[in-house]
Amino acid sequence: MDKTTAGWINGFLGMLVFSGSLPATRAAVVDFDPVFLTVARATIAGLLACVLLLAFREQRPRRGDLISLAVVALGVVVGFPLLTALALRLVTAAHAIVFVGLLPLATAIFGVLRGGERPRPAFWLFSCLGSALVAGFALSQGLSAASVGDVLMLVAIVVCGLGYAEGAKLARRLGGWQVISWALVLSLPVMLPLTLATMPPSLASIRGSAWGGLAYVSLFSMLIGFVFWYRGLALGGIAAVGQLQLLQPFFGLVLAAILLHERVSPAMIAVTAAVVLSVLGARKFAA
Repeated sequence: MDKTTAGWINGFLGMLVFSGSLPATRAAVVDFDPVFLTVARATIAGLLACVLLLAFREQRPRRGDLISLAVVALGVVVGFPLLTALALRLVTAAHAIVFVGLLPLATAIFGVLRGGERPRPAFWLFSCLGSALVAGFALSQGLSAASVGDVLMLVAIVVCGLGYAEGAKLARRLGGWQVISWALVLSLPVMLPLTLATMPPSLASIRGSAWGGLAYVSLFSMLIGFVFWYRGLALGGIAAVGQLQLLQPFFGLVLAAILLHERVSPAMIAVTAAVVLSVLGARKFAA
């Protein structure tokens, strides 16, 4: 298997894992405060990352890597989880999920700015087409661009795109799971005390669905998904593999329909097919 194909396979697996993040977050914030959910998921994943790094005796990152790891932590450990958790207190999972369709464009832009990539002009055409399809679908669902929840989601997309691109750049040398693990460990001295400080006074009233949401975002969204995602971006290219995120809203909506009983419309299926074509076109012209 060549490097590019391996990158796309890993990227697809990472995208599938991330597709469950917003439905799981929506289930969790029903009972958990968004701040507690953010710091708790980072703490749980950070403790597991410590175990992994010690078990495999990974070398510490260079001093020059610390700034990049801090950017990763601010983008994907703190920024995106907190902003989406706050947004999901105001909007439904289906409402928020469609904004993820703008993430590939943000990732590609930061891939150029931070990763030194130079996709061909045709790539940007397909990337913008895919983003426009998702944005159009979002508007057809009645989204209000002026709502606080929408603004929070837009900011979340920007910081997440930066965190993805910065992490992918490091993953070329450190490895995918090592990057997210070191970012989590770097965050742990802040996240652990905040988890203890913001813990709910009583856990007896927390429903099983909220615990399940916390478990998913802690283990899968915060750690396991990045093992595949950063490896995929590093091998297949940040801008190119990042286009797989155009499919994430639709996988997420299917999960929201199954878990949260939200309707999947024929229009969603049609737009998904068009988005798949735009992803294939972006892949062809990425390099």
